[in-house]
Amino acid sequence: MDQKEFIKVISPFKDRLYRLAKRLLVSNEEAEDATQEVLVKLWNNKAKLESYSSVEALAMTMTKNYCLDQLKSKRATEMRIVHSNYTDRQAGLQQQAEDRDSWEWAEKIMETLPEQQKLILQMRDIEQYEFEEIAKIMDMNETAVRVALSRARKTMREELLKTHRYGITNN
Repeated sequence: MDQKEFIKVISPFKDRLYRLAKRLLVSNEEAEDATQEVLVKLWNNKAKLESYSSVEALAMTMTKNYCLDQLKSKRATEMRIVHSNYTDRQAGLQQQAEDRDSWEWAEKIMETLPEQQKLILQMRDIEQYEFEEIAKIMDMNETAVRVALSRARKTMREELLKTHRYGITNN
């Protein structure tokens, strides 16, 4: 596999790798580093890539594992999950403020989810992965993925309803 072929294989999902890394790590720089590390590992093993049924699933798994290793490292105390690239340029100022507030609450609630639920919610609802792909990436069966997603969504829904009803959460 030459460089052009490699780029052709990687290009459709490299942004997804970055977004997953961004979900797990604190900054753009950390996410860029993680994505670059994974791409370098894929490049170094490009001869073996053709033997994988889904290079994307492999790359997502590598990204997830790399980021989790980073979080477990000595820098983990400095890192937190941040995701703030949501904007709606079409809405009025009032709607923008409400959307931003709702998104911030959703982010705070998502931070409280167990790591597995957080990743599954990210991959299914944000990245639009199929259950089969998530199961491969997470090394789980599809039923367990569906259960974890259901629990994550239920927690998000309940906490957002509390926030909208009362304006505060138990956090």
